[in-house]
Amino acid sequence: MSHQRQLVQAAVGFRVKSGWAATVLLVGPLQSPHVLDRRLIDLSDPAVPETRQPYHAAMGRLEEDDARVTARLEVIQRVTNGSVTELLKDYRDTGCEVCGAALVVGSQIDSASIKNAHIRAHALEGRLFRTVLEDAVRSCGLPCSIVLERDAYSKATSALARSEDNLKRAVSGLGRWLDGPWRADEKMSALAAWMALSLADAEGGSTGWGLKSRADTSQAAKP
Repeated sequence: MSHQRQLVQAAVGFRVKSGWAATVLLVGPLQSPHVLDRRLIDLSDPAVPETRQPYHAAMGRLEEDDARVTARLEVIQRVTNGSVTELLKDYRDTGCEVCGAALVVGSQIDSASIKNAHIRAHALEGRLFRTVLEDAVRSCGLPCSIVLERDAYSKATSALARSEDNLKRAVSGLGRWLDGPWRADEKMSALAAWMALSLADAEGGSTGWGLKSRADTSQAAKP
């Protein structure tokens, strides 16, 4: 008689930054989850520093060389796809069935509305890394939700049926048994993973807390 290993249901949260992301793997049960892994992943190539801020030129100016931007975006997509593929493989190898993911992002401002070129470059990069990471996660077959950092706890109160104060205490407590500091980016990632876990617990039902996904990937590559 053959025995199959039973996988543990889990969800992964990402706090998206420029060129990297903090990730946390959370496993159930939903009412009392715990952190199984935390790490930083590359969304850019450390050997190609300009891929961390691909829309920046020298002296903080907006990069207007389309060829340079295109080359940087190709590297970013390759690195991000590799990082996510490796991450999810590692998680499955530990006996986890990752059932969903959620991304926490800093803003969703329309870069076209920003007159200052330097600030517009940052806005373009924020949208770019969110878009590329979302694509990489979805290409691995995972549902992926997105939430603004400023809205994360208010959205989570509905998704998890807890007060905001209760959630903040619970998220802080998730890091109690971890070695080293439990940083703000990791707490946000954990909260996102918890919200993603709630969707899986509801058997795919939508709670309505996530932002709408980007419909056209090409928009992220155009300054």
